[in-house]
Amino acid sequence: MLAQSEAFSGFAVPDIAEAQRFYGETLGLDTEVLDEQNGLMTLHLAGGRDTLVYRKPDHEPASFTILNWRVDDIDAVVDGLNGRGVELERYEGMEQDEKGVMRGRAANRGPDIGWFTDPAGNILSVLQES
Repeated sequence: MLAQSEAFSGFAVPDIAEAQRFYGETLGLDTEVLDEQNGLMTLHLAGGRDTLVYRKPDHEPASFTILNWRVDDIDAVVDGLNGRGVELERYEGMEQDEKGVMRGRAANRGPDIGWFTDPAGNILSVLQES
């Protein structure tokens, strides 16, 4: 029924202007405010995968990762994030190194991954698979 229909994802934030600053300036993504009055913005992500960001005044962040970026060099990306004031999250029970990266590749348990949050508390990640 929907196999041939184009789909897109979306997530909520309480403040579109703050989200645009973070995603556009801090992370360097291409952002487009679609409707400032109604709080709608698009993140134009690599690969043509646009994501809708919408204002929700009573927003509560999800308890799971909403966006993941595959990167070629996780250490360089984490260093770049740190240089822009973004710190990785630390989770109890997760073996993370001094940078906050869980090194799954070394133990053949999946990718190296690091999690961080946007100003709204939404969980994001960068990961290196190979």
